[in-house]
Amino acid sequence: MTKSIIHRPCRRLQGLFCSTKVVEATQKSLEKVYGFGEKWFEKVDSVIKKSLEKVILLSYSVNNSLYRDKEELGMLKRKIEHRLIEWKNSVNKKPLLIKGCRQCGKTFSVLEFAKKNYDNVVYLNFFENPDYCSVFEGSLEIDNIIMLLSALLGDAAVFEAGSTIIVLDEIQECPGARTALKFFHLDGRFDVIGTGSLLGVRGYGKEPKSVPVGYERIIDMYPLDFEEFLWANGISDAIIKNLKKYISDTAPVPEALHNRMRQLLLQYTVVGGMPDVVQTFIDTKQMDEVLRLQRDIVRSYEDDMIKYAEKKDKSSIIECFQSIPKQLSKENKKFQYSVVKKGSTSSKYAGSLQWIEDAGIISRCYNLRITELPLDGNAQENIFKVYMCDCGLFVSMLEDGTQYDILQGNLYGYKGAIFENLIADIFAKMGRKLYYFHKDSGLEVDFVIRYKGECTLVEVKASSGNTKSTRTILKHPEKYHVYSAIKLGDYNVGKADEILTLPLYMAFLLTEV
Repeated sequence: MTKSIIHRPCRRLQGLFCSTKVVEATQKSLEKVYGFGEKWFEKVDSVIKKSLEKVILLSYSVNNSLYRDKEELGMLKRKIEHRLIEWKNSVNKKPLLIKGCRQCGKTFSVLEFAKKNYDNVVYLNFFENPDYCSVFEGSLEIDNIIMLLSALLGDAAVFEAGSTIIVLDEIQECPGARTALKFFHLDGRFDVIGTGSLLGVRGYGKEPKSVPVGYERIIDMYPLDFEEFLWANGISDAIIKNLKKYISDTAPVPEALHNRMRQLLLQYTVVGGMPDVVQTFIDTKQMDEVLRLQRDIVRSYEDDMIKYAEKKDKSSIIECFQSIPKQLSKENKKFQYSVVKKGSTSSKYAGSLQWIEDAGIISRCYNLRITELPLDGNAQENIFKVYMCDCGLFVSMLEDGTQYDILQGNLYGYKGAIFENLIADIFAKMGRKLYYFHKDSGLEVDFVIRYKGECTLVEVKASSGNTKSTRTILKHPEKYHVYSAIKLGDYNVGKADEILTLPLYMAFLLTEV
């Protein structure tokens, strides 16, 4: 009896996860834990047996990181891998340009992809080796470029048509290389990927003479999103698929899985998605080291502002950036230039804010004139909130002790700003543009999204919280053109009237448009 109870869930595990080693290890562990005699099991009610089986399966599912093969450790799975493979296999592919904030993992992801998919990789880092720029200062004929690179790199560079990829790292440092992308495309012998952190940032001073419009494909890359963070922590696609089913069935998530996902969501809130930070967290679980790395990254962003911005803008850019926590801790979280410096207006700081956005550090969330599709057409460009693109970096900018409070489940600080920034982080990394709704009458909804073809309200509540504004809007569909709403908070799946309630950790599953 004992073995049958143990073996049954183990066989189910094998069907789900297809890892014999894992199944065997799990089975042995279970035999030790539950091997306390045949007679006891004979008296157990059948309902309890079934529950025990589910718990065993669930316990494995949410903790399977303990059994990952060694080769998986130290490797963060990134979604951009699929996009890179899709690009490689595309017909008439153009040189690829990957944009993203500093330290979001662009170089690592591209090089890993290149090594796996090409016989030869030619790698140029223009930031570390400015001398490489000289190759692109004269003729941009591809044969000439290849000749110069061969002379410069020697045997390290092998150029074979169809089997060589050229990686141009920190391409913003070499305007000629950006211009050359057009000629690489027309030539067609070699695949080319460029990466850039400050492309198009005003005042950078290194704009190409000719941007190869129509001859390059641009992809935005972000720090790890919540789903990638889940993968890094051992949560499988099978579990994520299961979570989607609970939404479609409007059924509560089993308590063990719910608690584990809630824990991971709190961890993601303070850790965020910067690859070095995530890897440090996975390897050490040392939050002091996580915080040190995050604050180092924030300081490096401020250093970039001082180093690369035009002289007249340097101080105002930093002032704008450092005001973000103050902006979001207000009751009214609309970005106000007077909060940056008393008496200031958009004429002084609008360009500074744009610089930070262009660097990939922040996202804007625009107020809507009316809750109606298309959302972009109803957005007010001069009324917006500002969120950090990475929620972990945002938390690191707050006072010491905030990390601890969040991990302990204290969700009430900063007037909901932390969890608003969390949901903004999740939505933006999904590729959603950010919108909210506020009227002087007092109506305010945290986010408005297009979901399943409808304009959908999204409320973010640290606790149960009231949804007065949402309920008012839903009562008047003829006026507001809204028929559905979602409340995200610290609770399980359910439905109250027209409002679907979901745990905060399910925000990343709202992918349908």
